[in-house]
Amino acid sequence: MRDIAVLMQDSPALVLSVLREANHHTNSSMAEPAESLEIALNRLGLKRTEELLERLPAVELQEIPAALRQLQLISQHASQQANGLFASRLARLWQEIHWGSLLFLSPLWPLALTCPQLLEEWELRVIHKGEPAREVETELFGVRLLVLCQALAENWRLPAWIVHGYRVLLEDRRVLVQALHIARDTAHPLRQQQQLDDDPALRRWLNQPANTVLLANGLALSAQQAWDSPHNTRWQHLTGLFLQMPLADLQQQIHQQAVQSARIHAAPGIWHPAEALIWPWTTRRIHRALLPAPPPSAQSLEVWRKHCTELLVEPSRFTTALHLTTYARDALLACGMQRVLMLMTDKTLSNLRVHQVAGLPGEAAGLNLPINQSTVLQRLLAQAAQIRLTPANNAQFSALLPASLRGLFKGDHLLLRSLSSNGRVIMLLVADQGGGPLSEVSVQAFGKTAQCIERALTSFSNRSN
Repeated sequence: MRDIAVLMQDSPALVLSVLREANHHTNSSMAEPAESLEIALNRLGLKRTEELLERLPAVELQEIPAALRQLQLISQHASQQANGLFASRLARLWQEIHWGSLLFLSPLWPLALTCPQLLEEWELRVIHKGEPAREVETELFGVRLLVLCQALAENWRLPAWIVHGYRVLLEDRRVLVQALHIARDTAHPLRQQQQLDDDPALRRWLNQPANTVLLANGLALSAQQAWDSPHNTRWQHLTGLFLQMPLADLQQQIHQQAVQSARIHAAPGIWHPAEALIWPWTTRRIHRALLPAPPPSAQSLEVWRKHCTELLVEPSRFTTALHLTTYARDALLACGMQRVLMLMTDKTLSNLRVHQVAGLPGEAAGLNLPINQSTVLQRLLAQAAQIRLTPANNAQFSALLPASLRGLFKGDHLLLRSLSSNGRVIMLLVADQGGGPLSEVSVQAFGKTAQCIERALTSFSNRSN
């Protein structure tokens, strides 16, 4: 059973499934949840384990969302840290330490599978932009993530040390802050010990073996941002206090365990913080949403040129406005835009209605924007113009755009351009590259595409003259 458990640990999802299955069917004579995979396998038996394995879906690696692969890599890194830092010191409890550390973040795995974009937006806004976690989580999920994780851990009957970790973060914050305050005083270990001796309740709380699961995951998760980030420094201090180890020695061990984890678990397309150990110490990993979008490929630009050529043919070859805007939309996509909305004015020039949509949720097709409710729309509809939103002006313009429109294009970078035909503005283009920094090649191509669409609109409207 132990050999089978060791083989299964390379698939964290399989480990979670077996533990959940074993704990779900635990009878009254085995009231306690299984604390390790080996115990779970013994409870289920090989036959039921085989049946469970057959029921689980198997997909190619590239089909698994990057957010899920990243979370599971963090869990594997946490497990490596736990084994290296604590398992030898608490040898009799190594299974609780190992499996608890691996599965601590597992309540987030279903979310990473079904809604990976929400977790990526959380990381961007909370970790990289410093927005308040409570506000962002309430907006994105409707509930604090820690509350969600604790509820799932209890519902799935995960090992008690995992539930303990979430209880500390949610209910024992006062004592956690006390411990962190003492842990910061690394230059005076004797004074640290005296403070713990003066507070026996705090000392007993700190020395609980169950805290190893929380410490390992705190170290692994905070290292994703940077090794010298305030969060990672706090977890290092607390771990050093728990182990009664000088900070320099602890950091050396943490870095060694990270390298060992990277050797075993690193995979293409996902980030392992061991990579940052070869960087200058103050360097920070940049979230991919903060990197400029790549320029369109040569093949895409060739497609873009063909669509633009069709738009410029005179007399117009288009039989309907929908025919024309379909070519226009495809040209915008070919030049690198990822989310596109094309709106046209109604006969009264009082509303904008969606004519073409790409890369947006289905409800975007029903969008109706009253022009008089937005000064930015009024400005764009007064005469042909272009507005480019960047982090420098985003707050200024976002407040003046309809909330329904801004909600579709979350991010700091956006292009809005109004198009005229026969001296009257009749169309508004809204486009971006996923909300991140725009490729300058794509921005230039967007402008040229807009000019082609304007000429096509004029030629189409004059085709019967």
